[in-house]
Amino acid sequence: MLLLDTRNRLVRIAQVYRGSLNTSRVRIGEIFREALRHNAAGLIVVHNHPSGDPSPSSEGVALTRSLVEAGKLLDQQVRDHLIIGRGRFVSLRERGLGFAT
Repeated sequence: MLLLDTRNRLVRIAQVYRGSLNTSRVRIGEIFREALRHNAAGLIVVHNHPSGDPSPSSEGVALTRSLVEAGKLLDQQVRDHLIIGRGRFVSLRERGLGFAT
């Protein structure tokens, strides 16, 4: 997770979870705990797909939607959710997945 200030400058890089071969259980509160602890104004969530295919899963889109909604309540803007794999990445914000328009 990349924690950002009000000018979208990087404040801190925080590893919140380490998944297994094909899954990671994510608790929304733990994501925002780090952002609040470091007084971040926004965050970018990043995760990798060990398969190398950065295509978003339905679970990833649902997680993004939950993060965006929780962020609104906590005054923490989720700027993006990036998935990386084999030198490529997908921005869920760019694709409009999980972010309200």
